[in-house]
Amino acid sequence: MTTGQKFEQLVGIMARLRAPGGCPWDREQNFDTIKPYLIEETYEVLDAIDARDWPGLAEELGDLMLEAVFFAQMAAEEGKFTIADSLDSINEKLVRRHPHVFASGDAKTAGDVVRRWEEIKSDEKKTRGEAPKSMLAGVPRSLPALVEAQQISSKAAHAGFDWENTDQVVDKVHEELNELMEARKGDSREAIEGEIGDILFALVNVARHLKVDPEQALRKSNAKFRRRFAHVESNAQLPGASLSEMEALWQEAKARE
Repeated sequence: MTTGQKFEQLVGIMARLRAPGGCPWDREQNFDTIKPYLIEETYEVLDAIDARDWPGLAEELGDLMLEAVFFAQMAAEEGKFTIADSLDSINEKLVRRHPHVFASGDAKTAGDVVRRWEEIKSDEKKTRGEAPKSMLAGVPRSLPALVEAQQISSKAAHAGFDWENTDQVVDKVHEELNELMEARKGDSREAIEGEIGDILFALVNVARHLKVDPEQALRKSNAKFRRRFAHVESNAQLPGASLSEMEALWQEAKARE
């Protein structure tokens, strides 16, 4: 079968599962109950990429496509739209927003592409008669906090609201750390929470200036901690081992890497 035929097969399977006499579990799902699975599958895709597990990535991308088809099938049942509408939308958008590839536009650098993309996006909204919104309105509040911080700070920077260089952002991190130390002298948990949030936001901006994805950086650090702590667990009696014993095992795991 061709790729198109295989995609049509997936759409058909999903329709059958949702049809009368289909799968009881699939039939009782709705837009809200499927949302957690979309998030779960997205992170499983990221895990496969981090592990450079290409067969696993192929499988996880299939699972992710299933979630998209699931949402579209439910929408089709309610007469809202079909998966064909979604495909038309993204195909037309990609062609429209890449005039340097599909038309006579000009873009020599990745930065040129991003700027032109945003200009075309803005023009599209004006054509649809949409009222001007805050530049940050397009960033979903449901994003993971690190991703949200990265996106809103990037949009603000695109408008010129940014530090001039990375050293200034690092200075901001130190400033926020000092404010946290001051907050600790009081008894306000809210103030401490606020300062920790400010530190994390400042660190996201350091990552942005250094062209590092903070979400992926933290995911990799989490994975590193898992590996090293697994070595500690395997070689010490937990709980009960002394801190010095655990630290020695941690350094041993670190040296092996």
